[in-house]
Amino acid sequence: MSRRGYSTKIQRGPNGKTYVMYHGTTRKNAQSIKVSGFRRSADGMLGRGVYLSRNLEKASRYPLEEPEHNRVVLKVRVNVGKVIAIKYQPHPYQKTWHDAGYDTAWVPPNCGMVRSGLEENCVWDPERIRIIGILEPQPVQVPHGFQFCAYGYK
Repeated sequence: MSRRGYSTKIQRGPNGKTYVMYHGTTRKNAQSIKVSGFRRSADGMLGRGVYLSRNLEKASRYPLEEPEHNRVVLKVRVNVGKVIAIKYQPHPYQKTWHDAGYDTAWVPPNCGMVRSGLEENCVWDPERIRIIGILEPQPVQVPHGFQFCAYGYK
């Protein structure tokens, strides 16, 4: 299938590492990504690239400003290629890792880079990413008497 559609086929990088990861976005953006593919962000903590996480909980928080009912999580398979771990700020390659020959920048969990303590990845080349599913928020059963609706992802 084309790079824009659903596919589980992906070329393995030199180190042969592929991972299932997640990308939180809006319903509207998910449809655009499904049709046109991922695009690099203009900037971010790790510079330009596509931001993903192997942690579903982390991805389900994004975009931060959107209400939960308007969020979806794209489940993807990623060929990470050559990876650099960015474990502290300011790291000398924090925003220039791609120029130094890396395909993915990885922030390990609990290293102090992000408040949540959850890992994240920034992939330079969107061609390394294949969508394998879209996870919709599901209402979660909350104890009787609570006034809010909670959502989870399966």
